[in-house]
Amino acid sequence: MKLAVVRETRPGETRVAVVPEVASKLAATGVDLVIESGAGAAARFPDTAYEQAGATVVPDASRALQGADMVAHVQPVSADEAALLPEGTSVVSFLQPAAAVDSVRALMGRKATVFSLDLLPRISRAQSMDALSSQATVSGYRAGLSAAEHLAKFFPMFMTAAGTVPPARVLVMGAGVAGLQAIATARRLGAIVRAYDVRAAAKEEVQSLGAHFVELELETQEGTGGYAREQSAEYLAKQRELLAAEVAAADVVITTAQIPGRKAPVLVTEEMVRGMGDGAVVIDMAADSGGNCELSVPGQDVAVGGVTVVGMTNPPATMPTHASFLFSRNIANFLGLVVSDGTLAPDFADEIVAGMCVVRAGEVVHAPTAEALGLPAPAAAEDSASDQSPKGES
Repeated sequence: MKLAVVRETRPGETRVAVVPEVASKLAATGVDLVIESGAGAAARFPDTAYEQAGATVVPDASRALQGADMVAHVQPVSADEAALLPEGTSVVSFLQPAAAVDSVRALMGRKATVFSLDLLPRISRAQSMDALSSQATVSGYRAGLSAAEHLAKFFPMFMTAAGTVPPARVLVMGAGVAGLQAIATARRLGAIVRAYDVRAAAKEEVQSLGAHFVELELETQEGTGGYAREQSAEYLAKQRELLAAEVAAADVVITTAQIPGRKAPVLVTEEMVRGMGDGAVVIDMAADSGGNCELSVPGQDVAVGGVTVVGMTNPPATMPTHASFLFSRNIANFLGLVVSDGTLAPDFADEIVAGMCVVRAGEVVHAPTAEALGLPAPAAAEDSASDQSPKGES
């Protein structure tokens, strides 16, 4: 089977879908990697490393995609890239199909079969393929570092001859994968950390990291698969009211709540930001999807009085080496499911394969995507998106 990897074309995207170490392991299973020259350069993986791993390096995307059985990508394949695909090629990436309709249309035109990593079913057998979680780990770590960089104070307590410096107070909203990593990072840096999640079950995980779990007089919002369900407007309004005092007392607020394919919920209002102390920082990890903070602007630091609101955009791309390594492992584990004896042979009766499939041989089989495209609902398609509870974190 020929697996093609090309340069990511989204501005600011520095990750690569397959790293050299994984390329050598794929070769042992009968998968031949063909990679565009320079595809791994931004993540610090040179062409020579791929050649030593047994991959074939070619000068451009057109050569890499020629004759490909499958294409592994981080971001959605662009319409221009789709035009270069051989008819009937399979593609695996973070697609978020409802937000990438132009890409989906172009792939339909090539009669492609398309798998979206953000539709991976939340079952134990799929954990090793869970790229959302692996990249959220990177995002949470990066958010903690960004908070320390922007705050004009120390994170840890210092006892010096000149006096004692108190530790920073950090509030993390959302205790999913990204939130827990943000908590752990802030704790390692010495901050006093408080964390809030709509799921009561998150309390034990938060406390295990040495943080204090903030409990509000609200009904728990447990959803399926250990994630939070979508909250009503009334619930969010009451939540913001009760959290206002927590936000005002914090030196740093890190927000992590995202819902794949939908706008992120607003957790921090302008009024809450203006109630924070001079020099405080808000790190919004959901800025790309609308923002958890009302004042966030993707990719920008916004000054509001004496508070800085940081709109993080594509955090994993700021740490591309390990982000690519983790993503590549997820891709390899997925390929282990759909490749048999060196041949691409997906079993569409498998719930993982079926759940991730958006387009099959040019036909949309994912009901929410069909709706976004204005197409009739697939006759036999299982609405995989309806099985996805909104995530409590990035």
